[in-house]
Amino acid sequence: MGAVVADDGPSGVKAPDGGWGWAVLFGCFIITGFSYAFPKAVSVFFKELIREFGIGYSDTAWISSILLAMLYGTGPLCSVCVNRFGCRPVMLVGGLFASMGMVIASFCTSIVQIYLTAGVITGLGLALNFQPSLIMLNRYFDKRRPLANGLSAAGSPVFLCALSPLGQILQHEYGWRGGFLILGGMLLNCCVCGALMRPLEPPKKAEATKEPAEKKVKKKLLDFSVFKDGGFVIYTLAASIMVLGLFVPPVFVVSYAKDLGYQDTNAAFLLTILGFIDIFARPICGMVAGLKWVRPRCVYLFSFAMIFNGFTDLMGSMSADYTGLVVFCIFFGISYGMVGALQFEVLMAIVGTQKFSSAIGLVLLAEAVAVLIGPPSAGKLLDATGRYMFVFIIAGIEVTTSALVLASGNFFCIKKKSEEPHTKEEASEREELNKSENKTSEDAKVDSIEVEQFLKDEPEKNGEVVTNPETCV
Repeated sequence: MGAVVADDGPSGVKAPDGGWGWAVLFGCFIITGFSYAFPKAVSVFFKELIREFGIGYSDTAWISSILLAMLYGTGPLCSVCVNRFGCRPVMLVGGLFASMGMVIASFCTSIVQIYLTAGVITGLGLALNFQPSLIMLNRYFDKRRPLANGLSAAGSPVFLCALSPLGQILQHEYGWRGGFLILGGMLLNCCVCGALMRPLEPPKKAEATKEPAEKKVKKKLLDFSVFKDGGFVIYTLAASIMVLGLFVPPVFVVSYAKDLGYQDTNAAFLLTILGFIDIFARPICGMVAGLKWVRPRCVYLFSFAMIFNGFTDLMGSMSADYTGLVVFCIFFGISYGMVGALQFEVLMAIVGTQKFSSAIGLVLLAEAVAVLIGPPSAGKLLDATGRYMFVFIIAGIEVTTSALVLASGNFFCIKKKSEEPHTKEEASEREELNKSENKTSEDAKVDSIEVEQFLKDEPEKNGEVVTNPETCV
């Protein structure tokens, strides 16, 4: 955690940092948008569900809660599936599940059936798409990975701004059943994104030397050895504390404005402001995180983003009018976008490519508990006190505490202890690389003309997409 892990991919292939990676980034952008925005966009149909089934708002709110719980809580299951079958097959099946859940939900006759279809099945499908897309993004990008993470994370606010108005139009024109059916058809695009996730192919000579090591790694369907890494443990603890308060302000800011006496349209416009700022904050933060001086210290930039977010919550608790809430949403959008752009980039830097598929599953499982506890506990605090100020203060304290845990844990517990072993590991890795280079140079004696032509055409051997092996020199 004190330094960035050098990622060569699970098969020893260097990340292309471009080429087909941009198609993978586009697919990850869409998957991230659906995964994070869909649970919020479904809330547009809640009033019709309340009217048809004669239930309360709390009953319909369980649909979004189940969607988020499935997205976070099935992390280890997704890790096992990815390590067993690969990213592309898992994403194709996930896209079918996500679509099938919404299509079946359009024919449901009770709210419990909607919990099982739109909640469990669709949530599982989105989870089977979200996690593998991040894994593939990590394999295709190395030097440009912070920018790639920032751009893919921007899918969340973009889709939120698009799906909410679209949901209102569908509800008005076709009712909730027709809206669910159309949204189910839209989720089939997850299968298209899954088809974009082509695996990387190593050079033929490297395959022979790397095969034994690959087989050992593939036997571990869920690698719990990540808990031996102190950096991963600190990150998981900090992320769990952060999630307790991170999602609370966006949930309550609209109600806060309504209680101050402002119209529903003005109150809802606050989320539009927040989302618009968030769209630009994520890619910009990704660009900053990719700078040569910043990237080795990315964990501290992430800590700053969390402190910024927590401080914004504390200042937002003092808002007494609409102008104050607008200013709060602007700064919250900036800090929220920074957190969204950096959270998985930092995790990738901690554990590396080979263990990332298992690490993200375990982190999401830990965050799932916090996601289920955070907003409901804030709601109980609001019912007990009747003041939004305390809700925002608690959320700010939780996010700020997580930043202090991450930064202090990294500086005092990880960085100083891991400096010497890290340098020894680097030295041993360099020795092994030198030996392998000497061996390959002895085995690869070819005509000087072919060598010169190879160096001219390919100055740096990057990973090749599995398309047509005959195209190589």
